[in-house]
Amino acid sequence: MGGPADGPQYRRILLKLSGEAFKGPRGYGIHRETVDSFAEAIAEIHQAGVDIGVVCGAGNIFRGAKEGQGMDRNTADYMGMLATVLNAMALQEAVERLGVVTRVQSAIEVRQVAEPFILRRALRHLEKERVVIFAGGTGNPHFTTDTAAVLRAVEIRADVILKATNVDGVYDKDPRKYPDARLLTEVDYGYALQHELAVMDATALSLSRDKNVPIIVFNLSDTGNIRRVVWGQKIGTVVRRMPDGEGCHS
Repeated sequence: MGGPADGPQYRRILLKLSGEAFKGPRGYGIHRETVDSFAEAIAEIHQAGVDIGVVCGAGNIFRGAKEGQGMDRNTADYMGMLATVLNAMALQEAVERLGVVTRVQSAIEVRQVAEPFILRRALRHLEKERVVIFAGGTGNPHFTTDTAAVLRAVEIRADVILKATNVDGVYDKDPRKYPDARLLTEVDYGYALQHELAVMDATALSLSRDKNVPIIVFNLSDTGNIRRVVWGQKIGTVVRRMPDGEGCHS
């Protein structure tokens, strides 16, 4: 692992927080202390001058593709989108308690608690050094919050997508099933798609490849990892465009 640089290596980031991360040690819902630790990491990075957009998942509350089995898929997905708003509100409250001005923008309208997503307004918030939390997924069913994260990253012209998860990075096969699974430090977009590696869903990964936005997948069990990644320390897996013939490095 490389050592940290003297300062942030990115001007603007898109942080993707999985819904599962919000539940902390609990089996369900929002764990206050865990969300506070996310907020502290975000505030530290913000203080260093990094523009921050955040996309929240909602697996801690409702995952449409799973809990919604037997429901109309559109209904289940909209329920999941609404659940992301709850996580976004919790994160906003925690970040603002630390003195960082924050805005929640939702792709589905809930005007009492969030602004509608308007790209020009989001860019203006970032220019004014506000953290912007994007809720409501893409606003459309059949798309994941991973796809929403890549879409928002492209729209706000983020330098990198940071996908904070409950695993150390991307493996060549499922480490829960195979003890000899290898952690990959670098992966090409095409290789990840071809081998169906657990980075993001194919739609999100394809968009990231088409727009050439790198993705760093890392473990959020230590929220200090967010800062380490932004400061350039080599943690987890970088998914990017690699030289011809190179699919991955371990």
